[in-house]
Amino acid sequence: MATIRKKGDYQWHVQIRRKKRGLGEVKATQTFATKAQAEEWAREIESEIDRGVYVSRVEAESTMLSEACDRYHREILPKLKGKAADASRLKTIKLELGKLPLTAINSTVLAKFRDARLGIVSNQSVIHELGLVTRVLKACVLDWGIALPGGIPQVRKPTKPNGRDRRVEQGEIDEIIKVSESQELGTIIGIAIETAMRRSEIASLERDAVEINRSIIRLTKTKNGDDRKVPLSSKAKELLMSIPARIDGKVFGLQPDSISQAFDRAVIRARKGYEEKCKEDGILPSKNWLIDIHFHDLRHEATSRIAEKVSNIIELASITGHKDLQMLKRYYHPKAEDLAKKLG
Repeated sequence: MATIRKKGDYQWHVQIRRKKRGLGEVKATQTFATKAQAEEWAREIESEIDRGVYVSRVEAESTMLSEACDRYHREILPKLKGKAADASRLKTIKLELGKLPLTAINSTVLAKFRDARLGIVSNQSVIHELGLVTRVLKACVLDWGIALPGGIPQVRKPTKPNGRDRRVEQGEIDEIIKVSESQELGTIIGIAIETAMRRSEIASLERDAVEINRSIIRLTKTKNGDDRKVPLSSKAKELLMSIPARIDGKVFGLQPDSISQAFDRAVIRARKGYEEKCKEDGILPSKNWLIDIHFHDLRHEATSRIAEKVSNIIELASITGHKDLQMLKRYYHPKAEDLAKKLG
């Protein structure tokens, strides 16, 4: 039986001491604000002991989610890709849920967190945040030996947004390069279009990884964890050979975020120049030309262009580095009129 006694004027202390085959002597203690809460907890724990499923809550109850997030940041995050984005997400998780003990993180709490965040950020952002909470809790169980009596909670994730199908016209690309204030950015745009390489892959590219004679770039530790060789078109080789050698051994000097920022500024300048030209000519500017273009759209455009040159989807995936067919489909956007031509 549990021993329940009043502790001071406002607390009720519960102590359970039971011997159970397979569990040995089980000791559990907890303090509550009301006697009813104490009795309910005692019944729950004794039931678990009798069924042989009791797991000590001591460490999980004394560890705040913020502490688990900090430990994840120190011990696990440095080994992973995308650490900068996850570091930012950890701050959000700590702000919203950090004061709760691990035992309080259940499906209801995560559902409320999900719904609140959906009013602020996109579905995809919330999916990433919920996934990170799950990874932190898994680290508690698998890496640090902190038992979660209720297991790792499950919560319904928001629907994934539809993949972007924005095709970037060559004329738009030419205008963006023309108004770019960085010569390096123009080359980076060209490489992105010719190879379908990711922004991070281009920014971290080292000169030693470029083999012009073999017409390939060797990429190691890519986003999906695999090494891959990217074939180079004649245009890609021409662009790479035009780049002056750097002392640090890298091909480009821009960091990933700097690439996107410079690209966005160039798009704005190109659109402004286009609108001014239309005004001079007395015509209305198109609502779509040089609108809603992001650097990552170049990977979509490159994937669709390369698909027209290779014979099958396996070759396409080998070039782009996609492991999953569904994800590849989100990047390959053939024009209906081009497909109609193939039908004859």
